[in-house]
Amino acid sequence: MSEALDFLSRVWKPTFEIGLFWYMYFVLLRFLRSTGALQILRGLLLIFVFFIFVRYLRLETITRLMGEILPISVIAVFVLFQSELRRGLTRIGQSPMFKFFLKEERIVDEIVKSVSGFSRKKVGALIALEREVSLEQFAESGVVVDAILSFELLSTIFMPNTALHDGGVIIQGGRVQSAGCLFPLSQSQRISKTLGTRHRAAVGVTEETDALVIVVSEETGTVSVAERGELQRRLDSAALRNELVKFYFPQKKEAAKGWLGFRMGDKRNVPAPQG
Repeated sequence: MSEALDFLSRVWKPTFEIGLFWYMYFVLLRFLRSTGALQILRGLLLIFVFFIFVRYLRLETITRLMGEILPISVIAVFVLFQSELRRGLTRIGQSPMFKFFLKEERIVDEIVKSVSGFSRKKVGALIALEREVSLEQFAESGVVVDAILSFELLSTIFMPNTALHDGGVIIQGGRVQSAGCLFPLSQSQRISKTLGTRHRAAVGVTEETDALVIVVSEETGTVSVAERGELQRRLDSAALRNELVKFYFPQKKEAAKGWLGFRMGDKRNVPAPQG
């Protein structure tokens, strides 16, 4: 048994290293072909082969001259490939591996930024975030958008006097699925009589599903969050971020407190008006 484990320990590392090397080689080659830099690389390789050939023939003058030029040519390579290198690093940063970690944080940022802007300008908004229970039945009452969630998109949808302004938006994952949706109104007597149909619609959705719904009052700019049939009112941007962090990172509630404390210093976090 010990001999088998020892054999595996000797085999898996070289196998992993070889596989990783060939994968990196494949990615590099594919990137160079896509950017057109492969032709430049071939030219540099030809110069290198010429240098080896010159040294083999012992042409001392040319060898000495090229020996002084080649070290400097390393800087020239970075200058020639600066746009390709920048593009390559950008692609690495946009790879699915990093998107997996940054996707939810970006969504939280976009929603908080949008809602803070609605609150300042007193623009009414109704945003439902889908959890486990599908909101498809409500999405069918609206207009299909199916676009990546962004501050610009939400600002356009809820722009006053537009066709989709008065309805609700449904967010599935990181995408705005539908806009102008009709939500059921809650008949709960616990909702204040001073609140309008947006707030009742927000509570109504959460009574039937496990969604989280954000409401911005058109009259006061107050931000509220409905969940499980309950309505939290007068949330500032930090409190809203806290609710979104708990929504998107339910397994990291404790860690989110420290993360939230760091993000509260963000200049984009503008408190919602009281009222």
